[in-house]
Amino acid sequence: MASITVHNSLEPGAPVPFVPKEAGKVSWYACGPTVYDSSHLGHARTYVSTDIIRRIMMHYFGLKVTFVMNITDIDDKIIIKARRKRLLDLEKKKVYSPEQTYTLGVEAFLGYAKSSLPLLQPAGAPMLNTNNYLERRDVAYGRVLAGGTLSGDGKPSDAEAKLKMHIANMDSAAQALREGGVFEGAEEILLPYLDSLYKETIDTSDQTIFTDLARRMENEFTGDMDALNVLRPDITTRVTEYVPQIVTFIERVVEKGFAYEANGSVYFDIAAFENAGNTYARLRPESRNDKALQEEGEGSLSKSVDGKRNLGDFALWKKSKPGEPYWPSQWGNGRPGWHIECSVMASDRLGEQMDIHSGGIDLAFPHHDNELAQSEAFFHQSDMGEHRWVKYFFHLGHLSIAGSKMSKSLKNFQTIQDALATAYTARNIRIVFLMSRWNDGVEISPEMRKQADSWEAAISNFFMNVRARLVETGSTENGTKDLSPEDNVAQQLATKLEQAKKDLDAALCNSFDTFTAMQVISRIIRDANIYMNESNANIHIVEGIARWVTKIVGILGLDSNAKPPYDGLGWSSSNVTAASNVDPKTAVLPYAAVFSRVVDEIRALKLSEPSLQRVVDQQSPESEFSQLEMSGEKVPENLALPYIRAVSRLRDELRRTVSSASLDASTKPTVLGLADRIRDYDLADLGVQLDDQVDKPSLIKFVPASRLIVAREEKAALIAEKALQKEQARKAREKVEEEKWEKARLVPQDMFKGDDKYRAWDADGIPSILADGSELPKSQVKKLKKDWERQKKLHEEYLSKFVTRP
Repeated sequence: MASITVHNSLEPGAPVPFVPKEAGKVSWYACGPTVYDSSHLGHARTYVSTDIIRRIMMHYFGLKVTFVMNITDIDDKIIIKARRKRLLDLEKKKVYSPEQTYTLGVEAFLGYAKSSLPLLQPAGAPMLNTNNYLERRDVAYGRVLAGGTLSGDGKPSDAEAKLKMHIANMDSAAQALREGGVFEGAEEILLPYLDSLYKETIDTSDQTIFTDLARRMENEFTGDMDALNVLRPDITTRVTEYVPQIVTFIERVVEKGFAYEANGSVYFDIAAFENAGNTYARLRPESRNDKALQEEGEGSLSKSVDGKRNLGDFALWKKSKPGEPYWPSQWGNGRPGWHIECSVMASDRLGEQMDIHSGGIDLAFPHHDNELAQSEAFFHQSDMGEHRWVKYFFHLGHLSIAGSKMSKSLKNFQTIQDALATAYTARNIRIVFLMSRWNDGVEISPEMRKQADSWEAAISNFFMNVRARLVETGSTENGTKDLSPEDNVAQQLATKLEQAKKDLDAALCNSFDTFTAMQVISRIIRDANIYMNESNANIHIVEGIARWVTKIVGILGLDSNAKPPYDGLGWSSSNVTAASNVDPKTAVLPYAAVFSRVVDEIRALKLSEPSLQRVVDQQSPESEFSQLEMSGEKVPENLALPYIRAVSRLRDELRRTVSSASLDASTKPTVLGLADRIRDYDLADLGVQLDDQVDKPSLIKFVPASRLIVAREEKAALIAEKALQKEQARKAREKVEEEKWEKARLVPQDMFKGDDKYRAWDADGIPSILADGSELPKSQVKKLKKDWERQKKLHEEYLSKFVTRP
C-alpha cells in the first residue's frame, strides 16, 4: 500500500502518516445528522466530502473500510420542533374570535421581539406594535439589513445571519398581523410563544410525537444522500435504539469517579478526569472556556448550573422536564446527553479504539472533545496511562454563504432537494467540493460555480470527442501499448500520462488532496486534446488517457451509474438509467424508428442519383444490432450505434448529392432541408450530435439531448433575432429614403419663405433682411447659401427621378 498521510485534528499542522490499527483495514465512525429538518448544502459538504475520502480509501488504495454512522433521532432540536408542531396543531383546533386570535398574535409578536430582537423596544419608548415596527427595525438593525455588522465594525458573521433570520420572521409576522392573520405567516413567532405557554401539558409518554418526525426526516436524509451518490453506511446506529447501553456506559464512568449525579442529571467531572492524568479539550483547547459553545452543547440544561461542580462540566444524562421524552434510569427518568450517544454507539461497533472519527468542523468543540473525554474515561485504566479512543480525527470544512456558516438554525440554507431541482446536479455539487481540500472551508460564489462548470464541461467534451473518434475509426480496443518508436509526439503523450498517474497518486497520498488531483486531470486532458488535433494522431493513446480518467472520476464518485473497478470510457449523463436495467430492443427503438423514417423519406424523393440508392440498399443496422445483443452488450449508446451510423451515412450521402451537378436546382433545398432536419432534430432529440467534416464521414458524438435542444433553440433564437434586426434595418432605410424624397420635393426658392425670422429675400429666395430690419451677417448669408445649394441639388435629383418631363 502507498504511504498515505492525513490531516489529523489531534495533531494539528502538516499531514501525519496514516497507519490503521490493522493493516489493510480501516474502522471509521462518522457523526451523522440530527434529523429534525431537511438537509441542506452544508450537510452535502460534510457527507459528500466524507464519501470522497471513503471511496478513495476503498477503490484507489484498496483498503477495507468499515463505515459506521449514527442518526441522532432524539435531541433538543427534535424535541422542540416536534412538540411545537403538536402545540400548533392543537391551537388551530381551538375556537377563537378574530379579536382573540389577533391578541394571541400580538403577544407572540412582542415575546419574540423581547427574546430575539431586544433593540426593537428601547427603554422609555412606546410599546412596539405592527405600525411602528418597520421604523424601529430600520433604526435598530439598519446596518445589519444593509449587509454590515450590528456594531458597524468588521465583517458580518453568524451573529448577523441570525439577526437577519429573526428580522425576517418578524417581518412576516407583522405583515400577517396587519392583514388580520396569525396562523398563516406568523408561525415562526407563534411556535416559541405557544411552547412557553403549554409545553408542560404535552404527554411525552407517547414518544411517537418525536420519533415520527425523526423517522420522516431520516428517510428524507437517506434519499438526499442517494441522490448525491453518497455510499450508504455499512452500519447505521440510532440513539433511541441504544438508550439501555447508554445508561450502562454512564454508570461505568460514574463508578470510575469521572462523573457525578446532581438533581437527577449526570455530569462529566472534567477536573477529576484531568487529575487522573488525562487531557480535556485535546481538539480545541482554546475553546474549553467558551461559554457560548458550552451552552450550545448543553441545550436545555445550558441555563442551569444547579449541582454542577464546575461550569464546564457537561451532561451525560439529562433529567427530563415536563414536555420532554424520557427513559428510566437509576437517576430517575431522563434522556441521553448529546455527546454520550456517539461514544456509546461507536464503542459498541468499533471497540475501544477506532482508526477514524469524522464530522463537520463545527463539532470539534464541544461535541467531539466531550466524546473523547467521556470515552477515554470509560476505557481508562490507572496503570495504563492515557487511553487513545480515536487515532485520527477528520474535520470537514464547512460551507459558507456571504461569510456565514450555512446552517438550519440560521435558515440561510438551500435544501439539497431544492438545489438538485433548480441549480445543481449531484455531479456539480461533488465537483465543487472536489475543487477544494476537504479540511478547508468552501464559500459559495459565482466564480466557484463557474470553475466547477468549466471543469465538468472539459471532461464531458473530452470523453465525447474520444468516443466520436473511436466510432469514426471503428476501433473498440485500447491500444495504448506498442506505440511506434518513430511517433515521438505519441510517445511524449504516453510519458505525460505516466507522470499524471504519479502526480495524482502523490496528491491522493497527501491527505486526499483532490484540489491538486483535479488539476492533474485537467492538465492531461489538455495535452490529449492538443494531440488529438494532430492530423495523424494515434487515437489509441488518447483512448488510454480517457480510460484512466474514467477510472479516476469513477473512484471519486462522479458517475452515479459506474461501479468498481470503473472500467470503460466516459461517464453517463445524469439522467441515464443503470445499464444493467436496459432491455436492448427497447433501448434502440427510437434510433431504429429514425432510421426507418429517413429511409422512407429518401425513397419518397425519387432522386436519380445511383450512389444514394446504393448507400440506402447497403445499410443493414438490424444485423449489426443482433450481433451486439447476442454478445451481451448493455450500454444503450453502443447498442444504438448501428442505427446511428446508418443514419449518419445516409445523411452524408444526401449532403454529397446536394453538390451534384445532376441534381435539379429546385430539388436541392428539399434535400438540404432533410439533411439538416436529421442532424438538428431527429438525432439531436436522441442525444446524438453529428459534426460535419470535409471529405470525411460526420463525427458522431453522444451529448445530453437537453444540451442539444437548448443549443438548437438558442441558434434558432439567434437566427430570428438577426432576421428581425435585418428587417428593422430595412424599414429604417426605407424611412430615411422616404424622408429624403419628401424633403427633396421642396423647391429651393421656397425653402426659407414663411420663416418669420426674415423680412426680405433675394431672387433665389435666400433671406437678405432680418425681421428687425437689419441686414443678415455675411457669415449667416454664406451658410444659408450652402443650405440652398444642397436643396437645389437634391430637388433636381428628385425631378429627374420622379417627374416625367415632356
